[in-house]
Parts: sequence; C-alpha cells; structure tokens
Amino acid sequence: MSTHIVIAVANLPVEKDRRVIRECQSLEAAGYRVSVICPRGPQRPDIVPGTKNARILSYPQPFAGGGLLSFAVEFAWSFLWIALRLTQAVVFQRARAAQVCNPPDVFWPLALVMRALRMPFVFDHHDLSPEVYESRGGSPSSPVHKVLRVLEKLSLRCSTAVISTNESYKQMAVDRGGCRPEKMTVVRNGPYLSEIVARPAMETTVDTIVYLGVLGAQDGVDAAIEAAAELRTMRGGWRMVVAGDGECLESLKKLTAERGLSDLVEFTGWLEAPQVDELLSRATVGLQPDPPSPHAQRSTMAKTIEYLGRGVPVVAVDLVETRRSAGDAAVYVPAGSPAELAGALDELLGDPQRRACMSGLARARFVEELAWDHQGSRYVALWDRLLTRRGSEPVPAPRPPAHDRLAADRARADSS
Repeated sequence: MSTHIVIAVANLPVEKDRRVIRECQSLEAAGYRVSVICPRGPQRPDIVPGTKNARILSYPQPFAGGGLLSFAVEFAWSFLWIALRLTQAVVFQRARAAQVCNPPDVFWPLALVMRALRMPFVFDHHDLSPEVYESRGGSPSSPVHKVLRVLEKLSLRCSTAVISTNESYKQMAVDRGGCRPEKMTVVRNGPYLSEIVARPAMETTVDTIVYLGVLGAQDGVDAAIEAAAELRTMRGGWRMVVAGDGECLESLKKLTAERGLSDLVEFTGWLEAPQVDELLSRATVGLQPDPPSPHAQRSTMAKTIEYLGRGVPVVAVDLVETRRSAGDAAVYVPAGSPAELAGALDELLGDPQRRACMSGLARARFVEELAWDHQGSRYVALWDRLLTRRGSEPVPAPRPPAHDRLAADRARADSS
C-alpha cells in the first residue's frame, strides 16, 4: 500500500490554493497517497482539483473575519479541527506523515506529537506572519508581533523539515528562527510547463495593462489606479484590467469612479485558470505594484510568476525577491508611487522592441527555472528522503532536482 501523507491548510479551501494542488499532483504522480485537511469551500468538492484521488477532509469555518479577535477565534477553531482530522487520518486511514501550511503558525504542538510517533512533520512556510501583521498596520514592538515571532520560531524548530518558498524565506528561517540549514528545502511557486503555452504574437490597437492577484491593503493596487490617472495624460490607446478579489475591491472601484477612469479600468473579479490564460495571452504589460515592506521584500509574488510564464513584460517595484524572479524581464521603480508606475508604463508601452526582448527573457526564466516541473521534483525528493529515513535526523541537504517523473499531460490546477 502506498504511503499516506496528510497536508493541512487553514487559511482557505484547497481548491483555491494552487501551490497545495500542485503539491498533491506531484505526490500522487510519485506514488504517494494524499489527503488534504482544509476549510470547507462553497462547492464542497471531495477530490483535490487536478488529481485522481487526493481526498479532501474538510471542516466548517464559521468564524472567518477581519479583526484580531476574529483571527484568533478562526485559528483556534482551525487548530482543533485539523488536530481532529489528522488524528482520524493517522488512526483510521494509516497516514504516516503530515505537512502543515501557514498561516497561522500555531500547529507546532502537532509536530511534536507526530515526531514522538516517529512520523515526519513538514512545515510549508507560505508566508511571514509577523511581516504580514506589520504590513497591515501592526507595530513591530507590540505584544502581538512578539507572539507571532515566537509562534513562527516554534513552527520552524519543531518540524522535521521546512519548505521555504524562496531564498529569502530560507535565510530568515535560519537567521531569525534558528532553523538548521540542512532542514531547509526551497520549493518556489509556479505553474507547470504544460499549464502554459507561449503566447502568440498579437496585433492590437489597444495595449492592455494587467494586475492579477489579491486586492488587499498591502498590495498597492490603489497606486496602480492612481498611476492610470496619470498615464491618461501621457498617452492614449491603452486600458487596465484588474483581475482578482479581496477586501479592497469596493474601495478600488470607488477610487476608479472618482478619478473618472471607469472607461479605462475594468474589474473582472476572481478568474479561473482558463480565464487567466485568455487575459494574459493579450496582456501587453503585467503590474506588480506592491510597495516596499519587510514582507514584500522577502516574498515571491505569485502574479509575477504568472506573467513570466506567459512571456508578459513586467513593471514592478524594486524588491529583492522580485529581482531574483524576474531579472531583466521587468522594469523596476524604487517605491511604487503613482508617478513612478505611470512613467515606467509610458516608457514600456512606447517601446515595442524592448517589450519583445523582455518577453523572451520572461519565458526563458520560467521554462528553465521557475516552472513547477523543476520545483515539484525537488518537493518529491524531500518526501522520498524523509520517508525512507523515518525518524533519522538531521535531514540531509537537498540534492539537485531529480529527473522529472511527472506525467507530461497534467490536469490544469484550479486557483491558489
């Protein structure tokens, strides 16, 4: 019987988490049995999208909210349900390993229990909770921030192994979390090669500027709208599409109307994978307006990988991990002010030869390094090591990515 691995994700249903979907696909293709514990989505699927038989062990989540108290209640509720579902999976479904994805960073007691049972426990470090708190207006000297730092350190230290989404997260885990380097494996986010085809050359009289992603207070989309107002005075023949959803959607629509941009800026709402393909196939430039912050500097923006995969040139704020991802396929601005963004967009829209060169560089970055085909091999190799060396520590340093054992024709993943 194949080894059963349980993955837990607490902040959204798995059908909206592209990274976890791809992890399930990789494990299933490598011969593992997979189950996912997550909040129950509105469609209540039983199987992880894009997989053959990765089961969803969902739980109700009636406490989602936006305030500090709401978050605390939500995460306490999630902890109890994930502990229950994981116990059921170990006792009744012969689960032999677990992975928990943050946020929140509260599941380290489960790591101690699993390790006491000599079962591997992996911490998939999706986000920096203390920095997210800061980016939403929290003080780095507040008691809440200090508690988040402690929880993060416990999550890193108590796990058998840690997966980081980029080199900045890995270095932070070592420096701030006291995590041993040999426990760390970098597994970046990104689509499969087979999910994306190079876009055809398209003749158009209207350039399309695209923002694709979450519409949160920390994402800088308001600056993109203000940049559109400035760009309108510089040139015509363009439009902006804002694709995504989030807490700021209504305020952004209001800002757009106040600036008289309703004829130039379109809001599409949340898009499924085929709609993302269609939109980015006709995009002229992709926008990453996230303002500089400790969180943004260390984070890899999923939207930027989506742009690169389809050969879309990028205008981005100059952030450490953005440069590591995009290289010369992006034009960088220092702080993401509306004037900076508008100037960079005007420059790039007026230079089709430069855009064509950047498009080739973007596609090459994706094909040669960023695609999930490379990352998935690294991810499976980690589990192969853990489950053939059960109970032995420290975890050996990762070897170079193994030969891609994934099937060439993969089902498309739903949204992350």
